[in-house]
Amino acid sequence: MQMPFTGYGHILGTYLAPQRVRLAVLAVLLLGDLLLQLGLPRVVQTFIDSAIGGGELRTLLWLGVVYLAVALGQNLVLVGWQYVAQNIGLSATNRIRADLTRHCLQLDMAFHNARTPGEMIERVDGDVAKLENFLSQFVVRVILNGLLLSGVVILLFLIDWRVGLPSALGVVIAVVCASAITGPLAKYSVKERQTSAELFGLLEERLSGTEDIRANGGVAYVLRRHIERSRALFRSSVIRALLGTASWRSLNTAITIGGILSLTFGAFLALDGVLTPGQVYVIFAYTSMLNEPVEELMRQLDDLQQATASIMRVEQLFATRPQIADVEQGTPLVAGPLSLELDAVSFAYPDDELVLRDVAVLLPAGSVLGLLGRTGSGKTTLTRLLLRLYDPTQGTIRLGGVALPCVPNADLRARVAVVTQDIQLFNATVRDNLTFFDPGIADARVMAALDILGIGDWVRTLPAGLDTLLASGGSGLSAGQAQLLAFARTFLRDPGLIILDEASSRLDPATERQLDQALTRLLAGRTAIIIAHRLRTLDRVDQIMILEDGRVREHGLRADLVRDPGSRFAELLRVGMEDALA
Repeated sequence: MQMPFTGYGHILGTYLAPQRVRLAVLAVLLLGDLLLQLGLPRVVQTFIDSAIGGGELRTLLWLGVVYLAVALGQNLVLVGWQYVAQNIGLSATNRIRADLTRHCLQLDMAFHNARTPGEMIERVDGDVAKLENFLSQFVVRVILNGLLLSGVVILLFLIDWRVGLPSALGVVIAVVCASAITGPLAKYSVKERQTSAELFGLLEERLSGTEDIRANGGVAYVLRRHIERSRALFRSSVIRALLGTASWRSLNTAITIGGILSLTFGAFLALDGVLTPGQVYVIFAYTSMLNEPVEELMRQLDDLQQATASIMRVEQLFATRPQIADVEQGTPLVAGPLSLELDAVSFAYPDDELVLRDVAVLLPAGSVLGLLGRTGSGKTTLTRLLLRLYDPTQGTIRLGGVALPCVPNADLRARVAVVTQDIQLFNATVRDNLTFFDPGIADARVMAALDILGIGDWVRTLPAGLDTLLASGGSGLSAGQAQLLAFARTFLRDPGLIILDEASSRLDPATERQLDQALTRLLAGRTAIIIAHRLRTLDRVDQIMILEDGRVREHGLRADLVRDPGSRFAELLRVGMEDALA
C-alpha cells in the first residue's frame, strides 16, 4: 500500500513550512555531524602513518588534540541536532493534534455516533505521535545518511577501486532489497494502527461503564472482547516486526559481506606495499561505518511505513467533511427572544425510519412551549434539529424568521441553550465549568447568576470558592447541585431560545422548588421549550405540543387545552401525566 506523494507533501508543507529556520539549523548541524564522522578516521590514519614513519612527538601530540577536538565536536553537534529535531517534531505534531481536534468537533453527530471516544483519542493522539520522527528528522536524515553512504564508498574508491567495489555492491544490494519490502511493511503498518485504534476504543467504552458491567456480570464478556482485540493487534504487530527484522538482517548481511571483502582486499594490498597501515585502518573504520547509516535508513524506512499508515488515517480524517454545511457569511440572529417556526419538518437518522413526520409549529418570540410525549416520540431529536446537530430530511426550521442553514453555526449555538438531565461537568474549576473556560466573564457576573439561583452562598462555602476544582462528571456533587450549575451556565450565555430537556427530572421536589424562582427570571423575555413529565414544570408554559410516534398529536394554547375536556392534554391531567407518559 503506497502513499501518494501529495499526502506527504500536504503534511510537510502545512506543518514544516512555518519552521524553515529550525529546519535550516537542523540541516547544518546534521551536515556538520556527517563531516566530522568522515573526518575522524582520517585523523587516526595520519597519526598511525606518522607514528610508523618516525614522525616527531610534537606532531603526534597535536594529532591527538585534533582527534579529541573532532570527537568532542561531533558529540556536541549530535546533542544540538537532536534537540532541534525534537522541537520541530513536537511543534508540528501538536499543531496537527490541535487541527484534528478542531476538525472532529466540527463533524456531524452521525460521525461521532459511529465511533467510540477511545478510537477518536487513538486517531488524534496515537496516529499523530507516529509522525513526530517523520516530521522532524526523516527527510534530512535520509538525505544525510545517503550522503554518508556515498561519501564512504567514494573515499574507499579513492583509496583503491578494488577496495571500494565490494562495499559499493553491498550498498546497491541493500537499497534494492529495501525497495522491495516497502509495500508489505506499509500494509501491515496500516493494519496495526487500525487494530490499535479498535482496542483503545473498546477499552474507553468498557472502562467508562465499569459500574454497570460489574453489576450485571459482564466482566467475562469484556475480558473476552479485550483478548480478541489484543490478539488482532498482537498478530499485526508481530508480522510487521518480523518483516522489518528480516529485511534489516538481509540488508545488514549484504553490507557486512561487502565490508569484509573490502577489508580483505585492503589487507592483501597492504602486504604488497600498495597501501599503508593507516589506510588499512581507514578501510576498517569506513566499512564499519557502513552498517550505521544502513541501520539508520532501515529505522527511517520502518518509521516511514508507520508514518505512511498514520498520514493516510490523518488525511482520511481531515478529508471527512461535515454533512451540516456551515455558512461563513450568513444571516445573524436578532437580539432578544427568538421566534420559532417548524414548517412541515420530517427527519430520519441514517439508515433508519422517520423519527419526526410533518411537524409544524409556530412559537412567537417570548413564548414558552411545553413539549410532551413518550420516550421515543421524537422530543430529543427535535432539540437536536434546533441546534443543527442534524438537518431535517424534509421541511424548514426558522429562528427569528431565518432558516437555520442561513445562520452561522457559531451564532446559532451562542443564541440557543440546552439544559438536559445529564450534565457534563469537567475536571476544572467551578468558574471554568460555568463559563466554558471563557476568561472574559467577570467573577461578579458569575456570582450574580449563582445568587439568582440561590446557590451563591453554597459556592462561597467551597474551599476555594469559584476556584474550587470539580471532579470530572461532577463526582462529589448531588444531582441537584450539578443541575443548578447547569442553569447558571445558561444564565451567563443570555440566549434567545432556551430548551429544557427534562432538566428537572433528576431533582427532588425541594430542589425543584429552589429552581422555581430562578426559572422565572431565566425565562423572562426569552423563548423557551420545556420538555417535562412533571405537571408543576408546565404551569408556566403558554403552548402545549404532544408528540406521538413522531407526529403532532395535539398543539394549542395551554389554557384552551385545559378547558377542553376532550383534549389529550386534559386527559393527561386527569389520569396523571407521569403514568400516562411513562
